Amino acid sequence: MMSTPVIDWELLRTRAIAASQLSYSPYSKFPVGVAGLVNDGRIVSGCNVENASYGLTLCAECSMTSELVMSGGGKLIAVVCVDKKGDLLSPCGRCRQLLFEHGGRELLLLTPDGPKSMSEILPWGFGPEDLQ
Repeated sequence: MMSTPVIDWELLRTRAIAASQLSYSPYSKFPVGVAGLVNDGRIVSGCNVENASYGLTLCAECSMTSELVMSGGGKLIAVVCVDKKGDLLSPCGRCRQLLFEHGGRELLLLTPDGPKSMSEILPWGFGPEDLQ
């Protein structure tokens, strides 16, 4: 049985800031980075990728989720989302749903008030178990 990795919030924040530096955000000029700890100890990250057709823009959480799946899957257990200065950001509704899908109700998101579970961030979230 795999043990749960220790959450190093500062390391996740550092990785999220580094990801924000790779952002493609020529329209909003608002780079976003995110980093997540996977249940096997890996850290995955992502940045926002904008598009001239704004609706096609990919949020940082989309990018991170793609890395999660492409690097072997697993379950997210902790996530930090920041702007380019490292200030904490709250994921949008779409991204909360992505995080819920890949981390479940127990996934922790770092907020200015400390870590909060997805069940607090997305109450009554809809997940894979709802489709059983």
